[in-house]
Amino acid sequence: MTRPSKAWDGVLTPPVSGRTTKPRESGTTFVSVKGVGPNGLRDLVAVAADYVDRVKLAFGHTILIDEAVLREKIAILRAADIDVNPGGTCGEIALFEGAYPAFLMRAADLGFNVIEVSDGTVHMDDATRERCIKLALVSGLQVVSEVGKKDPADNLMLDETIRQIHRDLARGVSKVVIESREGARGIGVFDSDGQVKGGEVDRISTEVDQERLIWEAPTKAGQEFFVERFGPNVNLGNIAPVDIIAVESLRQGLRGDTFRWAANGQAAVSQPELGVPRP
Repeated sequence: MTRPSKAWDGVLTPPVSGRTTKPRESGTTFVSVKGVGPNGLRDLVAVAADYVDRVKLAFGHTILIDEAVLREKIAILRAADIDVNPGGTCGEIALFEGAYPAFLMRAADLGFNVIEVSDGTVHMDDATRERCIKLALVSGLQVVSEVGKKDPADNLMLDETIRQIHRDLARGVSKVVIESREGARGIGVFDSDGQVKGGEVDRISTEVDQERLIWEAPTKAGQEFFVERFGPNVNLGNIAPVDIIAVESLRQGLRGDTFRWAANGQAAVSQPELGVPRP
């Protein structure tokens, strides 16, 4: 398929080279969507389809949406080669209500092609989690898992986080998401001030293949940290729709932050011979 031309083709190129293109396994971006209707998703696709790999219709909000509207939203995304899943909390509600197999069947029927298995708000033993993953895989759905808790008081110790990552990968999930909520304070690898705990990130990244991890980075500071630490092809998640282009610009050196990195601090310009066009 021929790539549509970009506005500055032949004139300007992104300072950062080597950015992966879709379909890709590294450098993926998943976007967390809540109160966006079909027309909003059409706008998202028109502006940013090249840079969005998966959309999560977040938490349990899809339970509130009319079926026809939800089907339309999913169809818009799938037609643009964007994977789509209901939020992990939706699956947790299904599990709590004893409706998990029926939840998976309905998800596939509605057009979702990915399921997120998480236990951010419920307590799930290893055997139950394994069963959830296997049921989703048997249903023909791609499975990603999420490791971490949504309450800072329940935050996992680092060794337990790494154990759970390896556990889920061994059970067939395609990628593991490292939990971080929108506030990014005291959750996952973010401290109580919202700063990334670099030592923990380095420990996880040395023990797990970076391509299999997705770092949730809902804040600008988090996005900058992960792109600077791992480069343009780090997997990022929990990105707001309004931030997609900003994040991709960060990846490709099109913002002051990463243009400086791409130029190795040498972005000095001296071209006195430039002429001034005649009026």
